[in-house]
Amino acid sequence: MAQRLLLIKADGSVSIHSDDRAFKPLNWMSPPCWLIEDPDMWVVQNKAGEKLIITLAEVLHDSKHELGPEPGLVKDGVEADLQKLLAEHVTTLGEGWTLVRREYPTAIGPVDLMCRDETGASVAVEIKRRGEIDGVEQLTRYLDLLNRDPLLAPVRGVFAAQQIKPQARTLAEDRGIRCVVLDYDALRGIEPDEFRLF
Repeated sequence: MAQRLLLIKADGSVSIHSDDRAFKPLNWMSPPCWLIEDPDMWVVQNKAGEKLIITLAEVLHDSKHELGPEPGLVKDGVEADLQKLLAEHVTTLGEGWTLVRREYPTAIGPVDLMCRDETGASVAVEIKRRGEIDGVEQLTRYLDLLNRDPLLAPVRGVFAAQQIKPQARTLAEDRGIRCVVLDYDALRGIEPDEFRLF
């Protein structure tokens, strides 16, 4: 026995949560399922006959809330936001840099940003929230294709992300790809609220 949060949603799902697992429940039953409530026991059963039996020793709080229609969540700081901000502030990548195009088309998908550096050389920029090996591989494929175009070649690569895993950084640098860690708030012009010495 332990203190738990029991969540019963309008879709019929039942989940049991503790304080140490963020969003993942300890146990659950997905809809369609049926709940039979007795004073000291709940039995949740699905159409396959599987049962989740919850024994209640004490109820600390019981409340019901109508959530209403779901408008959908709008996430802030997704890759599209980072791409837009970096396109607006392309000199974050280097003085004298210019944007050629966002979503630069290739036969295997669009490159997030196609830029020119201060010398006029082409640079393909791949943007991720979390920079992992898959993102480096993706940029490598773009670079291989773009460098076959005599009007663009040579094309260098920049792998830009809010966080870059050490393995991804190692692979990128081994392939001659520059890594840049992006500060989302700085791109938006928001000053950090922590104290500074200077």
